[in-house]
Amino acid sequence: MSTTEEMSAVKNTTPINGVDPSSTVRVTIIQSSTVYNDTPATLDKAEKFIVEAASKGAKLVLFPEAFIGGYPRGFRFGLAVGVHNEEGRDEFRNYHASAIKVPGPEVERLAELAGKNNVHLVMGAIEKDGYTLYCTALFFSPQGRFLGKHRKVMPTSLERCIWGQGDGSTIPVYDTPIGKIGAAICWENRMPLYRTALYAKGIEIYCAPTADYSLEWQASMIHIAVEGGCFVLSAHQFCKRKEFPEHPDYLFNDIVDTKEHDPTVSGGGSVIISPLGQVLAGPNYESEGLVTADLDLGDIARAKLYFDVVGHYSKPDIFNLTVNEHPKKPVTFVTKVEKPEDDSNK
Repeated sequence: MSTTEEMSAVKNTTPINGVDPSSTVRVTIIQSSTVYNDTPATLDKAEKFIVEAASKGAKLVLFPEAFIGGYPRGFRFGLAVGVHNEEGRDEFRNYHASAIKVPGPEVERLAELAGKNNVHLVMGAIEKDGYTLYCTALFFSPQGRFLGKHRKVMPTSLERCIWGQGDGSTIPVYDTPIGKIGAAICWENRMPLYRTALYAKGIEIYCAPTADYSLEWQASMIHIAVEGGCFVLSAHQFCKRKEFPEHPDYLFNDIVDTKEHDPTVSGGGSVIISPLGQVLAGPNYESEGLVTADLDLGDIARAKLYFDVVGHYSKPDIFNLTVNEHPKKPVTFVTKVEKPEDDSNK
């Protein structure tokens, strides 16, 4: 699960405008479960893992999709075509209560944790903007600053009934002393144009918080690492049935719907992959825990020798991508400005 502990966390770190190709940086994925319907307890759990990862030399810590607020696997929210019910509304009310405002007190606490432990932090969270929820990745610096967020641009399947869709204004890639960091959440990673936008922004440490623990997912992560010439960190929750709230109407898959006393609901599979397609750590399908690797940042240049998807291996004379980064707001208020009276003619 982890690489050699004797190696230093960062070697030859360079200023923010570039990464020394000889540098090595230690990164850690936290594979763990939300404390459902208890956001303060979830933050306490996150703090313990951040402290542990930092104590082992990690300079970047990544949490799974929707770690704060919870990934509602199997929840139905009373939804069916043309059908609505009070129980589903109450279930959504509880889920909304577990979500966080961005910015807000929970974001301030996470920023403080990042600063206190001197780590870059990428946290999966359910964000509430009024009464609309978004599946969001939050970014924090080792100086204790909230850098910004990425909202999932396309929720999958029934997720679209409970989460809003992000726009092009929150597709950041942050230039940091350990490399350029960005994120694609779950099946955004299946969107070639979204990936291309991240590649064009120079992403080097590609964070992929997810709820997909299939074997096919592992193949996608290897492909993205090779395609983008970047390190890929895929973080997934590991969650047992007992960690979910009691509810008779969950619909899990066939593996979970067994007669086991405590079946696994979210099966882990967190993994770290190099730009050369080598699995550096994981996948872990067994338990909660830390998945850690030391990244040789020189592998980025080694990979780009043969294939640079938005550089020498692109064909802009044939193919071109336009990304609209303007925020899309449903309502825009234009206020008429009254001109002051001209007293000179009186």
